[in-house]
Amino acid sequence: SSMTHWRKRVGDEALKVLLQESLFVALKAKALKPQDLTKITVDTTVQEKAITFPTDAKLHYKAIERLGEVAKDNGIDLRQSYVRVAKQTLIMVGRYRHAKQMKRAKKSMRKLHTYLGRLIRDVERKASEMGEELLEAFLKAKRIYNQKTKDTHKLLSWHAPEVECISKGKPHKPYEFGCKISVISTVNPSKGGHFVLQSAALHGNPYDGHTLKEAIDQYVEDTGIKPKRIYVDKGYRGHDPSLKLNVFKSGQKRLAPQIKKELKRRSAIEPLIGHLKNDGHLGRNYLKGRLGDRINAILSGIGHNFRLL
Repeated sequence: SSMTHWRKRVGDEALKVLLQESLFVALKAKALKPQDLTKITVDTTVQEKAITFPTDAKLHYKAIERLGEVAKDNGIDLRQSYVRVAKQTLIMVGRYRHAKQMKRAKKSMRKLHTYLGRLIRDVERKASEMGEELLEAFLKAKRIYNQKTKDTHKLLSWHAPEVECISKGKPHKPYEFGCKISVISTVNPSKGGHFVLQSAALHGNPYDGHTLKEAIDQYVEDTGIKPKRIYVDKGYRGHDPSLKLNVFKSGQKRLAPQIKKELKRRSAIEPLIGHLKNDGHLGRNYLKGRLGDRINAILSGIGHNFRLL
């Protein structure tokens, strides 16, 4: 818990200084050359949050369980808690879906929806005034009750409401639940390897091309070096026009031989992201809230740099 309190106290801004320090040590040890910082690769990935795969049945049961608990703690005498019957119904939804009996699964799902609606109305009637904790639980439960299948901003996890559903078209993993991360690394392999020059969380599931200007501005602010060449993949089409002369995309034709050679090295950032996920903590984020997302992204980059050193 002392580490948790420390992370919250220093925040994400102070941790950026630690990332800068790791790069300064790399330069001092001659593991990284200053000219390497002028030619960079930018890419995005998904930092997954530590949540289970969200299904409507699980979310409904969680809302019934948590709202009932908080209501009882606040002295509300509920007509029925629905926990026992809701748990049995949740089990049956899973069993029916496994047996491909979709009509029965939908019927059980409607039962869960009814139980949650009854509980919400019971709490609303009996709570003369709601405290902060009860109001938060009540609004979450109501949001789960009202959300539809095709809604864009859905509540996907009770304990992590900031989680977003990000679809990247991967056949083995069509949806990832967490937030986007922008990673900047060197193009040319330096003596120490490929260092993480910047790692930042991007909330709101933005389009890759719209994140480039912000990422580069932050990079210039942190390092004090303006990049001469920026290499990106095809997902960055439609970026800010002010960067036009410095940005080179995968598959681009009619380029100078040196730039063509460096563009072939753009894909070196992919295994670096793999190392951040498997050797670092980017693969599964256990830190709470949006601040936790930002802190985990920076600390994963710092950890990677110190491992290289």
